[in-house]
Amino acid sequence: MRKLEKLLIGAAVCALAAPVVAQADDQDMQKKIDDLTKKVQKLEEQQKGSDQKKIEDLTRKVDKIEEKSLGKWLTIGGDYRFRVDSLRGDVAAHSDAIGTMNNLVGAFVVGPNAVAGLTVGDNATIANPSGTAFMFQGKAGSLFTPAQFDTILNKYMPSAMYNAFIGQIMPALGGMTPTDVNNYLAANRLTAQQQGILATLTQKGIMDKVMGMMTPANQAAFASLPPAYQQAALVMAMQGFLGAGSGNLATSPSYKAKNDLLYTNRLGIDLHAKATKDVTVNVRLVAYKTFGSQDDSAITNSGNTPFFADRVGAFDGTLGHVPSSSLLDVDRAYATWSNIGDQPVWFSVGRRPSTNGAPSNLRLNNERPGNGGTPALLVDYAFDGMTLGWAPDIDALPGAYAKVCYGRGFESGFETPSNSLHDTDMLGVALIPIDTDPLRVWLQWNRGFQIFDFPVMSNTAFGNTAPATSLGDIDWYGAGFMSTLKNIGPGKLNFFADAGLSVTHPNNNVSNNAGFQGLLTGSFFNQEAPSDKTGWAAYAGARYDFEPTKTKFGVEYNHGSKNWITFAPAADDMWTSKLGTRGDVYEAYLIQELNLKPISSHLSKAFFKIGYQYYDFAYTGSNNWVGAPQKISDIKSTDLLLLQPLKSAQDVYATFEVKF
Repeated sequence: MRKLEKLLIGAAVCALAAPVVAQADDQDMQKKIDDLTKKVQKLEEQQKGSDQKKIEDLTRKVDKIEEKSLGKWLTIGGDYRFRVDSLRGDVAAHSDAIGTMNNLVGAFVVGPNAVAGLTVGDNATIANPSGTAFMFQGKAGSLFTPAQFDTILNKYMPSAMYNAFIGQIMPALGGMTPTDVNNYLAANRLTAQQQGILATLTQKGIMDKVMGMMTPANQAAFASLPPAYQQAALVMAMQGFLGAGSGNLATSPSYKAKNDLLYTNRLGIDLHAKATKDVTVNVRLVAYKTFGSQDDSAITNSGNTPFFADRVGAFDGTLGHVPSSSLLDVDRAYATWSNIGDQPVWFSVGRRPSTNGAPSNLRLNNERPGNGGTPALLVDYAFDGMTLGWAPDIDALPGAYAKVCYGRGFESGFETPSNSLHDTDMLGVALIPIDTDPLRVWLQWNRGFQIFDFPVMSNTAFGNTAPATSLGDIDWYGAGFMSTLKNIGPGKLNFFADAGLSVTHPNNNVSNNAGFQGLLTGSFFNQEAPSDKTGWAAYAGARYDFEPTKTKFGVEYNHGSKNWITFAPAADDMWTSKLGTRGDVYEAYLIQELNLKPISSHLSKAFFKIGYQYYDFAYTGSNNWVGAPQKISDIKSTDLLLLQPLKSAQDVYATFEVKF
């Protein structure tokens, strides 16, 4: 182009320098110059257009390459955590229900009141079984089968009690005076649970069967006894089988449980894929294991009677949230369709982001949860389900949105003559009127339908368990907020408050696996009439972020009433989910982030954390909806309990965490 310009200009100069006789007038010369200038401009425009086309072609090629690149549609991140815990707990004196059942069955088979010639098992293949063989002979997935309960209630117990009546109780009463009987009754009062067990056995016809096995002469002799003697006979029977000196009770004195050092590793891999316009897929894979173990024994008491229902074993909703193995489990996997019909509406389905919700993100040092989370006080469980949400643009309610959530907690399979179980489902409605950086407010209602008795677990202290019956429904209500105040000294202050209400609606079913206990009703072999129970909980805390050194200090407190029950077995606590505690929990922690430049993403960070938790339990059954709570201070050493009752517990923990 430059050579052409020089050539044209040179030609013009030569023309001007030609002899006068060979030149035209000035106007003609100016016209020639104008024509040459236009030609130059035209050539420049043609060249410029050619360059622009090349640039546009190149841009299109780059865009196509970027569209096909992983970085355009896939984001990969995650986290790693090393954690060490030092655990201490004070266990109240009690009697182990499963151990006692083992002793009783053994006594029924080989003891002085033994019942010979009986068999158990689905195919009645074991004759005169041991206690352990009896309890774990049923079909896989159940602690007891209907056939086993039929054997206990209608064969073992009546026959054993008949033998005791004829061989021991009636002869003993024959040698007692009325004064002796009164003194015996005064000295051998039944506990509340023993009275309940006797009432349950009477209600189920056990005592009628015992009387029916007697000869007419023995029946007449018993019927002729004064009421005090008849009462003494029943008390003797209960004390003989479940009394402190019976030899059947698997008593456990008060003791201190401890694990000096528990080390765990946790790895999480997060994937975010943009599939199409407005459709994304999110996946989280988690492996969480104890040092030196590929199972959950460190938190389930190593095959001995566990302490809490949410730590009996790992199950569907807690995989990846309690230490179990080094396998990568699918913690989350869901697809979301946004901007439906060009409206602020979204639909999401899959394994939900229903764990680690607000305000637990503060102590976990996570980012603020998005609109997919749930309040941690009500739900901390890995659900499979779906959500329909709406986020209108309202000036007076910045960030507001509402959503309806549905989840399935248990799939019962085909309904057949041998399977009458119902699915366990959850329905929730969330209203978040404000969701901004300085303030987030939430209102929540959930309902659990057809709550099962035991989840599916393998190799627990209770054997292989599975739902055996539906116990009823539970309603939950919650309201809370979290806020941030900036420029408070050299940092900012985060604080929150949350409140929850639970209302149970039991049906007439009870769990045979749990010894006739229902939805917050009854105790082991002490059945209680169903009634609604209301519980409540409060949760509050604060965290101050000292920004010059990236140091964060937080404190939290939560309280749960006698009948409080939440659905949070996947919470990040070693002893048990602290937000399901019936009593008080105090926690303090310190987070120190490393002042290092993030590389993998702007959210990348590494930090150390140290913390302390103190549990003060007021009632039994924290995080357990099966059975009525019992005041810890009222527990007798003869009381039969499926779980070991802790009076208090402590956890001193430290972590090193990397988020990438």
